[in-house]
Amino acid sequence: MMYKQIKTVLLSTLILGLVTGVVYASGGGHEVESGVLMKDFLYRVFNFAIVVAVLVYFLTKPIKKGLSGRREGIEKALAEAQQAKKEAEAKFAEYDRKLSRATEEIAEISDSIRREGELEKIKIIDSAKQMAVKIEQDAEKAAELEVAKARKQLQKEAVQLAVELAEELLNKNFTKEDDTRLIDEYIQKVGELH
Repeated sequence: MMYKQIKTVLLSTLILGLVTGVVYASGGGHEVESGVLMKDFLYRVFNFAIVVAVLVYFLTKPIKKGLSGRREGIEKALAEAQQAKKEAEAKFAEYDRKLSRATEEIAEISDSIRREGELEKIKIIDSAKQMAVKIEQDAEKAAELEVAKARKQLQKEAVQLAVELAEELLNKNFTKEDDTRLIDEYIQKVGELH
């Protein structure tokens, strides 16, 4: 493409030089002077054309190579950018999936913890109720034992008081004659049994 542009510039310069030469040649009057000017002009145009041709000849390939290398570099960079974009989109999709899964797992774990907490709460409440029933039963047993103990103590004290009262009554109301009479009756009953 660049070669065509240089070729077009070169041809345009050559045509311009030829047209200018024809114009100078067709001018009248100063033939010697215009012939020298024309030769000088044509010589310069010819030199310019040679310089351009040499430049085109020697610079076309490096410029083409440079431009094609640049083009290949741009195409390669573009391909790499597209590949990087695809990879980034794939990574993004993967991370998005992982994030979705992580969000789901967090929700599942949260629900699981909540359920376990509810179950633990129910277990603790049941355990507390059972402990309360046991404590109540233990307290009732302890109270019954205390009541039974107190009854025994009261019976013991009542017996002791009865004995003491009976002793006092006997001491006050029982005489020596009653004592002798009771002993005789006892001996008589024992004798009858044998």
